[in-house]
Amino acid sequence: MIKVLIVEDEPVAAEAHKVYVSRLAGFSVAGVVHSGGDALRFVERNPVDLVLLDFYLPDTHGLAVCRSLRAAGFPVDVIAVTSARDLAVVKAAVSVGVVQYLLKPFTFASLKEKLERYAEFRSSAGEVAGQAEIDRALGSLRASDQSSLPKGMSAPTLTAITEALAAAEDGLSAGAAAAAIGASRVTARRYLEYLADNGLAQREPRYGQVGRPEVWYRAR
Repeated sequence: MIKVLIVEDEPVAAEAHKVYVSRLAGFSVAGVVHSGGDALRFVERNPVDLVLLDFYLPDTHGLAVCRSLRAAGFPVDVIAVTSARDLAVVKAAVSVGVVQYLLKPFTFASLKEKLERYAEFRSSAGEVAGQAEIDRALGSLRASDQSSLPKGMSAPTLTAITEALAAAEDGLSAGAAAAAIGASRVTARRYLEYLADNGLAQREPRYGQVGRPEVWYRAR
């Protein structure tokens, strides 16, 4: 059984990650913490095989957590689960031993694939016959994910919506988001709901003069 520590400061997202991991055979949730300091203390006191690590934590950056884990000699692997899109951060993550990098927002299918590939890699044992076997083992961690978004959704549109929401201090309605990215209101609402369902946006009903309240969305 692979024991997983979830490090995520947003409670809704942390609970979603916990549910996702619990649904996978061969994995168990060792614990859930919400800061880098708590993550290090937890690993010191409890058996952990794998850390699902958010990078934007309230007390430190996830990269600093990785460096501290390595400096202390803890034999744990790390999968980054983050919205950090800067390639410099990705390269730094590789340099401190992050074995997988999962970009938020993501689906259960995406996390499932990453964890199953990690489990396959971890289960490899014995001496290899040659370079091809080494390449195959390492390649199991790096294979591309073809199921990262629900059918009919695209990564460029999701990125556009995410960036528009992040830039709007007061949040966006579906109509405002549609206008910002040049899409239909229905399309914008679908992506906004996806972000909200994955804990990356929060819904806020706003009341006008008459009629039903309009739902606005604010980046978490």
